[in-house]
Amino acid sequence: MTVIRTRSQERILNLLKSIKKGISAQDIYVELRNSNQGMGLATVYRSLEALKLEGMVQMRNLANGEALYSLTQQDKHHLTCLQCGTSIQINQCPVHNLEDQLETNHKFKIFYHTLEFFGLCSQCQSL
Repeated sequence: MTVIRTRSQERILNLLKSIKKGISAQDIYVELRNSNQGMGLATVYRSLEALKLEGMVQMRNLANGEALYSLTQQDKHHLTCLQCGTSIQINQCPVHNLEDQLETNHKFKIFYHTLEFFGLCSQCQSL
């Protein structure tokens, strides 16, 4: 199936490829404007939503409610401190077998998953 993307979607994908980390929609808007590829903030959100539904972009919500967008490359797992906001990426995944089971049992195509544990980091525990 051939996917036709808008110029805005292509610009966002190229930006996400070059940044290689999670970035907010506001920051995407600013980065594109700074590189003379500006578009309206509403267009940024619409494009991100379309790319998310296509499985090209993934979204991660931080403890403060901010959404970060990145290319869908691999599943993300984090330990996030509720006090200072530090987020530590963890590499092992305890739910890959569950993901396979869910896809089979529910005939559901999973693009990616996130797993986030919330608590206090060692520095905040000692305060």
